[in-house]
This record gives sequence, structure tokens and C-alpha cells, in this order.
Amino acid sequence: MLFDTHVHLNVAHFDQDRDQVIKRAQEAGVEKMVVVGFDHETIPKAIELAEQHDFIYAAVGWHPVDAIDFTDHELNWLEELSRHPKVVALGEMGLDYHWDKSPKSIQKEVFKKQIRLAKKLNMPIIIHNREATEDIIEILQQEEAQTVGGIMHCYNDSPNYLTACLELNFYISLGGPVTFKNASLPKEVAKEVPIDRLLIETDCPFLAPHPYRGKRNEPAYVALVAEQIAELRGLSVAEIAQVTTANADKLFKLTRS
Repeated sequence: MLFDTHVHLNVAHFDQDRDQVIKRAQEAGVEKMVVVGFDHETIPKAIELAEQHDFIYAAVGWHPVDAIDFTDHELNWLEELSRHPKVVALGEMGLDYHWDKSPKSIQKEVFKKQIRLAKKLNMPIIIHNREATEDIIEILQQEEAQTVGGIMHCYNDSPNYLTACLELNFYISLGGPVTFKNASLPKEVAKEVPIDRLLIETDCPFLAPHPYRGKRNEPAYVALVAEQIAELRGLSVAEIAQVTTANADKLFKLTRS
């Protein structure tokens, strides 16, 4: 049984066939999933989906690309929504230096505010990182984020950063890129990360695994991620499924169903 720890079933890509996508995920062995909200539109939809399905949970946070739009109103809103019984994490949050909509200084401040909220609420956080690894680690250390820990979502960095992430009490989540034939870094990470800190995800509709690369991703494809990691580690798919689901249950404070 698989746990997809990061999906965006709350975006328009799934408006025409969302129910069928969810059904295919269940048929593929996906036992649980977390729908991640990241702005005004997707956060309520994440909670709505969690309310509609017993096996779906929600995370709420503010994406760094839109940090310039974040005010105290959004911070208070996140705090209010985080108390919903199906909300299991805050995020995705972090830094994104690829796009230039929000200045780095503003991104950092919004990131820090959300970390402090997570500590106040004792909830794990989900990190979005694009071309900003060292600044993210520095902020997590400064804010003592290890007290709540969380997920390095769709980890695509050098294994050299693993130690710092693990010392900060973070799990390492791998998605579709680990299946790409030319993706040496995710494959190396998949072999090196401690098994008790490993998670899997799709980040659907983005980053579809091989052989669906370039097409719309969906939660059912998390099975392909598990298969690739199992092959790289010399384990069975069942073993990877069991341990990554147990890890997610522990992080999100869920009981096994």
C-alpha cells in the first residue's frame, strides 16, 4: 500500500476527470495521499477534497513564488485552516529563485513566518526548494525548524546536502525524476538516504515519471517511483511501499488504517 505525500489534485488540470484519477490511484495501491494547497484558490480545494475522502489529507501553505502577495491576513488564514482535523502539515513553503515575481528578501520573510507558525502549532512543514538550497538550510537552522521537522519535497539536490537535512529532522521525498534515465542525482540520493527517512510522491500533475515523462502526472504513478527506488536499493516494491507509508504515517501523526 502506497502513500503519495504530495499531490495537487486541487488544480485545474484535473477538473475534467478528478474522480477517475482518484479511482485509478486506489486501483494502483495508493492507500493515502496529501493534497497540497499553496494559494487562495488551491488551499480551500485541498481541504474540500480531504473532507470528501477518508484517505485524502491536506496541507496548507503559501508558495514562495507568490510571497509578494502574502500579508498578515494570509498568515492568520493559514493558522485558522491548519486547525482542521484533516490538515496534517503546513506547506508548501520555502524559496524559489527560478522565477522573479517575488524578491528574495520577501520570500525569506514569508518563509520564516510560516516556520514560526508551524512551530506554534507543532506541525511538520513541506519545503519547496528551487535553486535555493543553502539559503533554505540556513533559515531552517536559524528558525530551529528541527523542532517540528517535515519534508524536503521532490528532493533533487546533491547527496552532499543530505546530512544537513537529516539533522534538521526532515524526511527526503523522491518523485518522478528518480525514474528519469539521465537523472543521476536523484538515483544516488535514493540509494543513500536512510530508509527510515524516505518518502515518495508524484507532485502531480507535474514531473510525471518514465514512461509518462512530459505528460500529466497522477497519483497512480507513484507506484513507478516505488519500483525504481526498490530496484536501486535492492529491495522489493512491497518493502519500499511499507516503509515509506509507515514513515509518512509517523510524520503526519496518522494511525495505520
